[in-house]
Amino acid sequence: MKFKIVTCLVLLFIFSCKEEIKVEVSSPSVASNTYTNPIFSGDYPDPSILRDGDDFYMVHSSFEYYPGLLIWHSTDLINWEPVTHALTEYVGSVWAPDLVKYENKYFIYFPASNTNYVITADNIAGPWSAPIELKVSMIDPGHITDDKGNRYLYFSSGSYVPLSKDGLSVVGDVKHVYDGWEIPREWSIECFCMEGPKLFKRGDYYYLTVAEGGTAGPATGHMVISARSKSPLGPWENSPQNPILRTTSKNEKWWSVGHGTVFNDSQDNWYMVFHGYENEFYNKGRQTMLVPITWPEDGWYKIPDEIDLESPIKMPPLKNNIEKLFDLNDDFSGETLKSQWTFYKGFNSDRFHLIDESLIVKAMGNNVANTSPLLTIPLDHSYIVDVEMELSNEAVGGLILFYNERAFSGILADSINILANLRGWQFVTESNVINNHVFLRLKNTSNTVDMFYSLDGEIWNKIENSFEAGSYNHNVLSGFLSLRIGLVSMGDGEVKFKNFKYQSITHEE
Repeated sequence: MKFKIVTCLVLLFIFSCKEEIKVEVSSPSVASNTYTNPIFSGDYPDPSILRDGDDFYMVHSSFEYYPGLLIWHSTDLINWEPVTHALTEYVGSVWAPDLVKYENKYFIYFPASNTNYVITADNIAGPWSAPIELKVSMIDPGHITDDKGNRYLYFSSGSYVPLSKDGLSVVGDVKHVYDGWEIPREWSIECFCMEGPKLFKRGDYYYLTVAEGGTAGPATGHMVISARSKSPLGPWENSPQNPILRTTSKNEKWWSVGHGTVFNDSQDNWYMVFHGYENEFYNKGRQTMLVPITWPEDGWYKIPDEIDLESPIKMPPLKNNIEKLFDLNDDFSGETLKSQWTFYKGFNSDRFHLIDESLIVKAMGNNVANTSPLLTIPLDHSYIVDVEMELSNEAVGGLILFYNERAFSGILADSINILANLRGWQFVTESNVINNHVFLRLKNTSNTVDMFYSLDGEIWNKIENSFEAGSYNHNVLSGFLSLRIGLVSMGDGEVKFKNFKYQSITHEE
């Protein structure tokens, strides 16, 4: 699997459809002491990373997916395990957060619904507080503390506000202190769009890292920009190394690379995490990557010249202490949902429950667009996903690929029929073939998606309808989202889901 929090996963499966399919296995190449980007495959944008001793924690934008702000943990920066969702209360689309620790307390600052919030916890694993509104309308907060313990939040505009000592309120006016780095007019960018300020101190200088050029649009738009100052409040001097990182051609594998956070480990090795879209797989969203950085004598950090984002990179000199490997398979045997699952636009714990190795979801809505489907992030270019369903009353259940309310497709079933849904056009494709119980399958081969059903989970019947999923992406649809695997429960009644299986594949004609 092309997901670096999984070291090795081998699944053997027999398909009655007579296709030759290989299970694909991938790892960070620990034996050769290298890893290959991304370290988070799939939709993990705007990474914010916190080092806490020898432990690293990361959080990403969670947008309309709830519970939100999933915190991840690692000790080697390559293998990651989920810790907890820090946000359950719906406050709108959650954009670029900043995870920080101050005086033994954890904070996440984040924008949503044209304002900013902060949540806190005494333990990284929670419980996390309810969101506290800061009443600041700018986006992408970045926290910094000076040598006297004064706290500030920077924003995408190049402005900052002073914070109270407890970090829970704004105690002064907005002040603009940084205009960014001037982008050559001949470059193809989406917009100037300075965003994502991240700050740290090294030696006598405070360093400010921002993104410019627009997070999507042309492949060459997004970039990483650096500046420094002897005060956290400026004035800021731009780095002669700018842009620190940028896609220069649409022929490269990684597009729109940017939104960097610079940090070090306990041995004072330095790194940068950032995100980027993958060429030909834009619908996977922005994926998290990692590179080392060096400090030349002039004190301006840079990425080593020999580093190539498309090639193996030497592993950080850190130890992996994660024992339990993360994967998407779910037999629903626990008492709570696995951390991979989020509902679209809201979280209602009364809507579902787990019992007897089953997930039971109350039906809602009358079409896929208003069902608030339960979603998970696919990890690979090509994969097969299966689920078993039992239907009650007039419920309709389904297995879909979902971008937003306007862009989704998949296979569904009512009590007797198999239904196809192609971009919202839903119809019976196989009539009178089931009796309230069915297995459904999607097979995504590099964005061409075939659909199947089975009565016993062994013999699979391909329906005549397939769809192409490559256009389900931000440059077409906006929203900064990604194409996710979804479970649907709509109509009247309940849908019981069992045995969710995910397999990475390579396909041979």
